[in-house]
Amino acid sequence: MSENNPQGAPIPFKAETRQLLNILIHSLYTEREIFLRELISNASDALSRLDFVMLTDRQVLEPERPLEIRIRPDKEAGMLVIEDSGIGMSRDELVENLGTIAHSGAKAFVEATQETDRNLSDIIGQFGVGFYSAFMVADWIRVTSRSYQPEAAAAAWYATGEDTYTLEDAEREHRGTLVEIKLKDDAQEFLDETRLRQVIKRHSDFIQYPIYLGDETEPVNRQSALWRQNPREIDEASYHEFYKQLTLDFSDPLTYTHMVTDAPAQMYAVLFVPGNPQNLVFSPRKEPGLKLYARKVLIQEFDTDLLPQYLNFVQGVVDSEDLPLNVSRETVQSNRIKALLGRLVAGKALDMLKDLGRTDPEKYAEFWKVYGQRLKEGVAVEPEDPEKLFPLLRFHTSQDPEGWTSLDDYLERAGEDRKEIYYFLGEDPSAVRFSPHMDPFRKANIEVLVLTEPVDPFMLLRMKEYEGHLLVNVADAELTEPEASEGEAAIPDLEADTVADLVTRFKTVLGDQVSDVRTTARLSDSPARLVDPEGAPEQSVQRVYQMMDKKFELPKKVLELNPRHSIVVGLAHLPEGDPRFALIAEQLYEDALLVEGLHPDPVSMVGRIQELIARALDGKDAA
Repeated sequence: MSENNPQGAPIPFKAETRQLLNILIHSLYTEREIFLRELISNASDALSRLDFVMLTDRQVLEPERPLEIRIRPDKEAGMLVIEDSGIGMSRDELVENLGTIAHSGAKAFVEATQETDRNLSDIIGQFGVGFYSAFMVADWIRVTSRSYQPEAAAAAWYATGEDTYTLEDAEREHRGTLVEIKLKDDAQEFLDETRLRQVIKRHSDFIQYPIYLGDETEPVNRQSALWRQNPREIDEASYHEFYKQLTLDFSDPLTYTHMVTDAPAQMYAVLFVPGNPQNLVFSPRKEPGLKLYARKVLIQEFDTDLLPQYLNFVQGVVDSEDLPLNVSRETVQSNRIKALLGRLVAGKALDMLKDLGRTDPEKYAEFWKVYGQRLKEGVAVEPEDPEKLFPLLRFHTSQDPEGWTSLDDYLERAGEDRKEIYYFLGEDPSAVRFSPHMDPFRKANIEVLVLTEPVDPFMLLRMKEYEGHLLVNVADAELTEPEASEGEAAIPDLEADTVADLVTRFKTVLGDQVSDVRTTARLSDSPARLVDPEGAPEQSVQRVYQMMDKKFELPKKVLELNPRHSIVVGLAHLPEGDPRFALIAEQLYEDALLVEGLHPDPVSMVGRIQELIARALDGKDAA
């Protein structure tokens, strides 16, 4: 015992921990029972950690002692005791786990209480401060623990919820941790065995270790691994409850799937998609990855090899009979069976999402809003078979700008004669309404996918076609403008000499801002558009280069003019020397830049626009 911390001397809590305790002790909760859920969860974690240690090390205290949790109420003393035979804690670990802010998550919890209107009892477990929730019902708490290491001494931690705690040597014969809670007068309900049984069944039924109440010899909880049960015998409520125990996300998952297979490997898996990943930010599950078991023994808490990175939002458990029990973490990661399991699990996860999209489009739309960008990234990075992700993709379209459309939906609406899948690539979803590239598609009533997320150009590098239908950028499509319909006012074509003169005048005004100026028959509603010169990289490649290399310069564009548009016709008839020509020509070019998302300084157009307005109001032809 150091001179700075004599035996049993009060030790001050960190400031945030004191604030946390104040919140828990003095706030009202509708479900104070969650303290028991948290303490059982802590006990289960301690047992899991010992389980893993004993895979390769039998030199532990009491190696034959059963792994279990015991809960004992003492009505006469007003005490509730929760004891486990897990890994235990040394004196230093008691300080680290119960008295140190970095490990308790108290600061994050305190901050969250100031930013949420949710019932605080619903979020306690998400901050690693579950132990402290016991102060909602406790006058004082004593934690006595002995580490699994044979030579370790026992120690006791004691606190009343005030500003300090004490730490001292203790006598404890057995390995594990004993939590003694002196219950407040208004919390005596938790000494009633019927009430305790109800709480355990509600929150901890699938804890994999037996939970005994009092002197009973039969466990209260089912403890059988849910993932090893027959899926036909498990109802949705049980899956939801297991998900909440696994993740401490107290909202229902968006969807789930259960996998049991004998070949090519014997394995069991239950996978979940969280409804909102923000609910997991402060969960004890700090890393992505699935829980990996070998014959019901936890091998890895966060296994990231079973799913590709773009699916790391999936939560769940994988258990295999074919993984050897006596392997180290490194060996498991390189095991050939592990690679096989990964293929099976990833395939099942994708099937789960496909089923959701097919059976519940509305719920899939919720999924897509949260995780859609992950799947687009998956298309970009999937090394072997990006095509397996294509059916999962969803897009806004020119005809359904708010809804979500799959590639199959698009093709079904397009009809059997459609050979291409057309898309608009831009930076702003609203730009599709004004893009000159859309002129012939609007006229012909052809639906176009709208791609405006930063990941879209990367996705397009890997997605060239779908079910034999080429993906074509509307800017590159060989789709000419339909003839004017009957009754539609037609603007006479300009004479060839007039067109040539017009092009020359535009080139003079724009100079080296463009690589060329020419006319096109492709436009109708728009006076002009910008296209890439021949030999330039396609638009998606250019955008990728821009994002990856700040020094990359876009190729100078070609300005195409619509010789049948009233603005262009009017410009052609302006006399030489009329200053309005240069103003309007510059404005048409910069309008096209703006629609393409390429204008470097849109505010710079204001002066020119105001001058054009002034000239229009004055009715003057020259300055």
